[in-house]
Amino acid sequence: MNAIIIAAGSGKRISKDVKNIPKSMVKVNGKPIIEYQFDVLKKNGINNIYVITGPFSKEFNLKNVKYLKDVNYSKHDILGSLMEAEKFLKDDVLVLYSDIIFDSKIIKQILKSKKDISIAIDMNWEKMYENRSEHPKTEAENVKIKNKNKVIRIKKNISNVKKDVGEFLGIIKFTSVGAKSFRKQYKKIIKEDTKIFHEAPSVSKGYLTDMIQELIDSKINIEPIFISGKWCEIDTMQDLKKAEKIFKN
Repeated sequence: MNAIIIAAGSGKRISKDVKNIPKSMVKVNGKPIIEYQFDVLKKNGINNIYVITGPFSKEFNLKNVKYLKDVNYSKHDILGSLMEAEKFLKDDVLVLYSDIIFDSKIIKQILKSKKDISIAIDMNWEKMYENRSEHPKTEAENVKIKNKNKVIRIKKNISNVKKDVGEFLGIIKFTSVGAKSFRKQYKKIIKEDTKIFHEAPSVSKGYLTDMIQELIDSKINIEPIFISGKWCEIDTMQDLKKAEKIFKN
């Protein structure tokens, strides 16, 4: 299995305090975020890792991975960055955000999925937003579940009155069939060139969540993987301090 880590962003919020390095290279207890990801992936037999870099590509110096520079990072958002690595989006592959830390237990749960396209979801997500004032709950990438087994909506700030809403971790698992469906649907929307793309102003400014919703609307099944284990997103210095407590050795 391959893994693609999207690390082409500038991490504007946290970069006010940690300048001139990519967010994924920010250290948590002395170790870069992305190195935590490498360790867990390799521990679970995933050694073929591709990292998509952007404006801080020269700052990446970890070995035994393949780097791909997104030279167009300023023209698109995270979805466009992923598609810069389209030729590697095939076979069995994990796609990951670069600003998340997770334990091995979570990856093991994800790898058990046999569905063509699966996304990792935390249904106990709200507790992670306690005392998280710099990144409020309204910023969570929420996933609405129907009948406890079907993803029907993904976007920020979905009401959780019925307790049927989780948070997308930023990890997608594809089989070769699922990856092909993803690439095919992306090429279709690029040709259509719609001005509005779900929650984004255009396809070029689209997020992974916009593309997942496009797949859902196109009747392509997205399998939820309900995870349990330690994980956190690091978007602010407040998040960084919390991550250091959670992942303290």
